Amino acid sequence: RTKEHHLPLQIGEMVHILQASEGKGDPWVHPSGIFPASLIRLKGTAVEQRGLEENVVPSDMPMVQEITTTLREWATIWKQLYVAGQTERYGQVKRMMQELMEQRSQLLSGTLPKDQLLRLRKEVTGKMDYGNKILTLDLVVRDEDENILDPDRTSVISLFQAHRRAAQTLSQRIQEETVRLAPGHGTHGAASPSHNLYLCVRNFVCHIGEEAQLFMALYDPGEQRIISENYVIRWASTGVPQDIELLNNLKVVFTDLGSTDLKRERLFLVCQIIRVGRMDLRDSHSRKLSTGLRRPFGISVMDITDITKGTCDSDEDKQHFIPVHLVAADGDFLHNMIRKAVEGKDINHKGQGLWVSLKVLWGDLSQVKKDHPHLVDRSTAVARKLGYPEVIMPGDVRNDIYLTLVQGEFDKGSKKTQKNVEVTVCVCDEAGNVVQNVIHAGAGDSPSSHYRSVVYYQQRHQRWMETLKIAVPIEDVHRTHLRFTFRHRSSSDCESKDRSERIFSMAFVRLMRPDGTTLRDGEHDLVLYKVWGAPEPPELGGAVGQQHFWGQGPCLSHGAGGMLSRSSCPVNLLGLLKWRSKPSLLCGNLQKLMNVDGGEVIKFLQDTLDALFSIMMEHSDTDVYDTLVFDALVFIVRLVADRKFQHFNTVLEAYIRQHFSATLAYKKLLSVLTQYVEQAGRGEPCESLPRTFKALEYIFKFIVRSRHLFAQLYEGKEVAEFQRSLQRFFLALNQLMESPLEGPTLLSQVGHGGPWGLSWAVGCQGGCPGQALAVPMLGWHCVAVPSHYVACMATILSQMDKDHYSTYIQAFSSRPELMDFLMETFILFKDLIGKTVYPGDWVVMNMVQNREFLRAINHFATTLTEMFLSNSDFELQLWNNYFHLAVAFLTQDSLQLENFSPAKRNSILAKYGDMRATIGASIRDMWYSLGQRKIEFIPGMVGPILEMTLVPELELRKSTIPIFFDMMLCEHRLTGSFSRFEDEILRRLDSEVEGGRGDEQYMQLFKSILLSCCQSHPELAKPGEDFVRLVSELLERLLDYRAVMNDENKTYSMSCTVNLLNFYKEIDRQAMYIRYLYKLKDLHISYENYTEGAYTLLLHARLLTWSEESNAAPVPGPHGLHLHTQRQLKEALYNQIIEYFDQGKMWEEAIHICKELAEQYESHVFDYEMLSDILQREAKFYEKILKVLRPSPDYFAVGYYGQGFPTFLRNKIFIYRGKEYERREDFEMQLLSPFPNAEKLKSTSPPGQDITDSPGQYIQCFTVQPAEEAKVRLKGRSIPEQITNFYKANHVQRFSYSRPFKRGPSDPDNEFANMWIERTTFRTAYPLPGILRWFVVTSTDTIIISPLENAIETMMKTNEKIMSEINRHQNDPSLPINPLSMLLNGIVDPAVMGGFTNYEKAFFQELYMQEHPEDAGKIEKLKDLIAWQVPGAASLWQGQLGPVPGSPTSPHCPTDPPAGRGHPDPWAEGDRGPSTLPRAHGAVLRAAAGQGGGSVRGARDGECHDPGHGQAGLGSALDKPAGSSWLRPQLGQEQGEEYWALHLRGPPAESLGEVET
Repeated sequence: RTKEHHLPLQIGEMVHILQASEGKGDPWVHPSGIFPASLIRLKGTAVEQRGLEENVVPSDMPMVQEITTTLREWATIWKQLYVAGQTERYGQVKRMMQELMEQRSQLLSGTLPKDQLLRLRKEVTGKMDYGNKILTLDLVVRDEDENILDPDRTSVISLFQAHRRAAQTLSQRIQEETVRLAPGHGTHGAASPSHNLYLCVRNFVCHIGEEAQLFMALYDPGEQRIISENYVIRWASTGVPQDIELLNNLKVVFTDLGSTDLKRERLFLVCQIIRVGRMDLRDSHSRKLSTGLRRPFGISVMDITDITKGTCDSDEDKQHFIPVHLVAADGDFLHNMIRKAVEGKDINHKGQGLWVSLKVLWGDLSQVKKDHPHLVDRSTAVARKLGYPEVIMPGDVRNDIYLTLVQGEFDKGSKKTQKNVEVTVCVCDEAGNVVQNVIHAGAGDSPSSHYRSVVYYQQRHQRWMETLKIAVPIEDVHRTHLRFTFRHRSSSDCESKDRSERIFSMAFVRLMRPDGTTLRDGEHDLVLYKVWGAPEPPELGGAVGQQHFWGQGPCLSHGAGGMLSRSSCPVNLLGLLKWRSKPSLLCGNLQKLMNVDGGEVIKFLQDTLDALFSIMMEHSDTDVYDTLVFDALVFIVRLVADRKFQHFNTVLEAYIRQHFSATLAYKKLLSVLTQYVEQAGRGEPCESLPRTFKALEYIFKFIVRSRHLFAQLYEGKEVAEFQRSLQRFFLALNQLMESPLEGPTLLSQVGHGGPWGLSWAVGCQGGCPGQALAVPMLGWHCVAVPSHYVACMATILSQMDKDHYSTYIQAFSSRPELMDFLMETFILFKDLIGKTVYPGDWVVMNMVQNREFLRAINHFATTLTEMFLSNSDFELQLWNNYFHLAVAFLTQDSLQLENFSPAKRNSILAKYGDMRATIGASIRDMWYSLGQRKIEFIPGMVGPILEMTLVPELELRKSTIPIFFDMMLCEHRLTGSFSRFEDEILRRLDSEVEGGRGDEQYMQLFKSILLSCCQSHPELAKPGEDFVRLVSELLERLLDYRAVMNDENKTYSMSCTVNLLNFYKEIDRQAMYIRYLYKLKDLHISYENYTEGAYTLLLHARLLTWSEESNAAPVPGPHGLHLHTQRQLKEALYNQIIEYFDQGKMWEEAIHICKELAEQYESHVFDYEMLSDILQREAKFYEKILKVLRPSPDYFAVGYYGQGFPTFLRNKIFIYRGKEYERREDFEMQLLSPFPNAEKLKSTSPPGQDITDSPGQYIQCFTVQPAEEAKVRLKGRSIPEQITNFYKANHVQRFSYSRPFKRGPSDPDNEFANMWIERTTFRTAYPLPGILRWFVVTSTDTIIISPLENAIETMMKTNEKIMSEINRHQNDPSLPINPLSMLLNGIVDPAVMGGFTNYEKAFFQELYMQEHPEDAGKIEKLKDLIAWQVPGAASLWQGQLGPVPGSPTSPHCPTDPPAGRGHPDPWAEGDRGPSTLPRAHGAVLRAAAGQGGGSVRGARDGECHDPGHGQAGLGSALDKPAGSSWLRPQLGQEQGEEYWALHLRGPPAESLGEVET
């Protein structure tokens, strides 16, 4: 029934049911079952034994289990997102979790068909992986079927490749999501390889009167050419599209735009408007006219640079108006008009133009259709870019020929005017027949058999610049040609019968060249054949006479694709593909392959590879072509690695798996590769080797595939020969790596893909080739090691067993070589562990690498103990490297399981175990095997061992902490102490704990284990106990410091810092002491606590001497860099301290420092220039003391009660020094902010034990007063209050708090009679101010003050205040008199509390004197204080009088009466002087008092903190009847009359105000 019998569970958590009980029962009566059966859902499970532990695995399908685990992990983070206020991410995760739960239900239903199940699995894994990525969780790697890869069944290299693929996929997905969710695209498109421009034509407003054709395209004004296909719109004369179904649906996507297109300096959308009808619109319809002529009408241009570059938003709903530039003259060619229009001249378009919408879409066309189905659908036309896209996708097949009619020149011949030339283009076969429907004017238009050009009116120089696409089937290209016919078109239809409209010339061009390749891209001059009298085009070659047509038409540009016929490839590539027809040219063709355009090679990738390997196979008996073929293969592999063709990696992979069949290729490829490596290893130049290493991955894939095919064909023959070839290659590579120049240089040049061959080779060989292991281990630490190299090395290590390691170690010819190998291996491993080669979320890869490293480290540790431990063979540095490597391995972040979620921690433990325990046991065993050599590792190994023991794993700590005792024992036996060990552990503990290591459990374990060990060795019992106590105290302070050092409120960080520096001071660790001094100083300065910062620096300065000795301890901060002697450093510190004291208004302290510096400058270094400077600064400080307002600070007592506070605060009282003008309410609010759950105590009485022992937090806060005695040197002098006030509130170590209470019978008319005061005096550890704004209270004293003593104190304070005001006016007569007059009026006529009339009623009665005869002296003293006020007030108005007699600062102050006199003579000035006040002076007093006039009102006396301490003044006494005999003897009638005048005519009175409790 107790807490230990409770089972904490969460909803959905799985519980292993061991037994079920039948029937119902009360769990309290029949405790056989704890769960009601109705609340339990039984699930099928499998129990796996793992050692002594049982692992319960649900029988659900793995995908369902993964979803469950993922949801639980996300749920925790999801709540944290809500708390952190990340609403957008919170909502996103919530939606994904809901979708996953729904999909989990679908998977559990078991009703999905196979294809839907596969699709659902892909969707689920994609969602989980995406969610893990955005939540910075671990990357999960999967196979093709979406199953999680098992590292035990997958090679390391395959794991690495899977991680890389998964990371790339996720990055691309996140990129797409970012683009999709972005309100504007901004610069997102830069990362996408393909871009698209969506265009929607909303309307075309233009008065033409005839049919029109609109050709819209993208235009680059820099190159003065159109860069895309045309989008064609056929517009009817009625003002709507000819195809009425296209109304409001005129959409096109300009696709295949790359990042270089978006970076063009300027990009325009152009529209060429061609009307179809009459020659001239002005022709009347009175005669029959020619129709169907394509005539230029105008153009429209729009600058779309800002839209494509993303500097302005593109929105499909936003419409842009593009005005029309009309053709003005017959000589205006449309292309020339475009060139002029882009210059940006405004035109009077009269409302004619196009209304369009534009939007940039990211991704390839399939992705665009998926993301924007409302924009891009089946009806949307697609206009491709002319030429190759930036990235060619596999399967992107294009067989396009783009023909551009550029220009021509025609003579008018015998005619009077120039011809109106119309060019007709068609495609013909060998028989001259026209090939139907292969000509495309642009996207959105149906194909045609003929294309007719625009007709320009009577121009000799025609310039068309019209582009069309020829789409001829691949198999027909070699037997087709283009035919161009030219005819004159007249404006009148009646002339059409005339011969003038017949074809007057023709031209042709073949699509296939004589060398078997297609017509090259570029400009072509065509020969025109003149036609004589033939109504139709004659047969080719049947023409007589000729004219020349010059132009860039046809301009041929091929689209990209891998399925074009060989006839379309360049002649250099064609010669290689047809190498058998001309074997003599083979060498030249192989060399020319390197000059072929990459796009052409990629298009014919499979044909090219087939040709290369067929050359190799058919010349297997000779090596003449081996090097050339190898270089050609490297060239092709590097092409595929180019970003432009990166998507052809899959094509190359598919070729190797499915089409490659060269069984003997591995011999030749491996031979040439080895030859290159050996050549470089000998120091001979080998330019091909760096290129080869960059292609090494695919080279070895070809080798491995070839070897596998050979083994299948010949049943595994020639295995030994293959292994020898591999071994020869590895040895050559090893020799190359050992080269001091070539090895590192080569590695630094090798890019991705280089090391794959190593793992492929070892994998196919099935063993470790002798010294080949040295390849990945030697020399790599001297360069930046890429992650793929480490993956290859881990692959090799994973295939090595104990025998391999043994064989490898024995292969070293000498001990120095073996030692160098181990040394470099340890350093390499340590570097790789410290640099975290893989990203942090590649957990599986990191753990697999750690597993292989651990195996290797343990094998090498065995070698260490066997070969490098004996006295003659011992190598200190080698052992040292081992220990540092092992500790670095143990403390790496990826093995700290306590930092992971429970699911992740359990998964790692199940698969890999806790590797820290394994390596920790190995370190411990290796340490104890050292024997007498241990002393050589002290203190060097103290830090690493400490770092290991601080790992928060209980068993590891228990097994490794005893190493410390072994170190103590070892040093003690040799030197009689363990001081070196102690110094080092104290030094390292500080940095380790501050860095986040160590906890309360460690402190207790450290104490108990070491004390237990010390007790078993009497010689270490006492020093060991002292050492453990010392470390425990340090740990306690360090843990306190770490707990608060990151708090926003640095108050408690400062306290913990002081605790630490005091500790280091006590144990004489000066370097650490100084380190924390500067930390404390920086904290103070950050909070503008300049006074405390100065006192902190002063502690360091006091440690220094005025000498030329060098500084013993390192100094943090700027002072330590260039100040080498103690004198230099002390002087710099003093100047800094003076500056801080000045900022903190502690000028008195700054003056002390100035005096010390002046003494040095004047008497020791004789630097009078610096002396002059310091004296001037000192003079300014004296001036500031008198002239700058400096409010006195308030002091607050704060008590922290309850066990809920840290140890350095628990049940302690502190005195805080407030800041200028800081209110107690503000101070309390700041005080409570670090402890939001603390409760504020309302009482100021000390709390009881129920509070101090409670687990809660209680804070008590109240104001206290400085209680220091006045300085002796200030007594008895008339000193400005600016000087005295400083000493009243500073350098104070005692503070008092007065709590009033009543004792005896209560008198409602007189509260003074029974008002007692409980005064508590607190003494702090150090005076305030100091190195903190607060100090702990070390002692407390409480005294009780009687009502009479309280009255005496009140009168003394009142008199002091009067004299303070008098002194101010004597020092500066220009000060206003009003504050003093108000003070005197409050004394004369108190508005509240009744003044000292109540004192008379309470203490001057005969009854009181009879009951308290012991108070007779005190009563006389009170009378003296009251009597003093009259001459004191009178003295004020005697402007010519000196110091007022009887003032608190005079020798005869009533607060300190002279010996032998009951009370002083208030009229005596020194020992002599007038005994009465002259009437003249009384007249002054009357006149001055009469100035005030007005009513009597009260004001608060801020100096009184005790209840009942009113302004006890003279007025209440003189209000008495004449029977007041105690006052009469001291005052003559004249003085009494003068006083009455003051009372009646005085200014507004000052009264006590509220009582503070």
